[in-house]
Amino acid sequence: MIRVVKLGGSLARDPLLPQWLQMLAEHGGGHIVIVPGGGPFADAARDAQAAWQSNDVTAHNMAVLGMAQFGYLLQGLCPGLVTARNVAEVERVLKSAKVAVWLPFDLLREAPDELTSWDVTSDSLALWLASELGAAHVALVKSCAIPVSQDWDALSTAGIVDRRFPTLGRDARCTVELVARDDLAAPTRWLSLPIARVEATNTRFHRQTYEG
Repeated sequence: MIRVVKLGGSLARDPLLPQWLQMLAEHGGGHIVIVPGGGPFADAARDAQAAWQSNDVTAHNMAVLGMAQFGYLLQGLCPGLVTARNVAEVERVLKSAKVAVWLPFDLLREAPDELTSWDVTSDSLALWLASELGAAHVALVKSCAIPVSQDWDALSTAGIVDRRFPTLGRDARCTVELVARDDLAAPTRWLSLPIARVEATNTRFHRQTYEG
């Protein structure tokens, strides 16, 4: 089963980042695709739009390229990871028993659509990719404190996930987990035991349960 792991851009200067990458590379071959956050690269897109009042499509494309920059950094820090420029390449990397780092060039746009808004960040794009891949699980690795249980709207209001995430989260056909940056045991939990069921309705934030 495929697991999508979003590494938040807040980890861009975190000393734990190399450990996360090594753990994923060692244990996730054929199963894990990493979604890079935007971090300081996406912040540069926000700043440029504020300074020049550029349109949302331009800002979206700059932010997508910011995610790709962080993705290249991740692969540079851990050469065992393999970059993939679109969904088809992600699938090929996983079939080769490697861990993919998604460079979301297939999300570049020439006209506005439902994704070209600051309401959508790499959190929601991780759910989008999971849907495209038929993934079983999405994990968002965050630097902030992780609440035990809240509904999607409360998480969005608190700024823990983006504004579009509640809608996409309610429709998700996979389990979703928020993971603290220091929870380095998480990858072995995801991969050692099969996901069994979701212990909540899709209208609320939920942690997955496991068999065994």
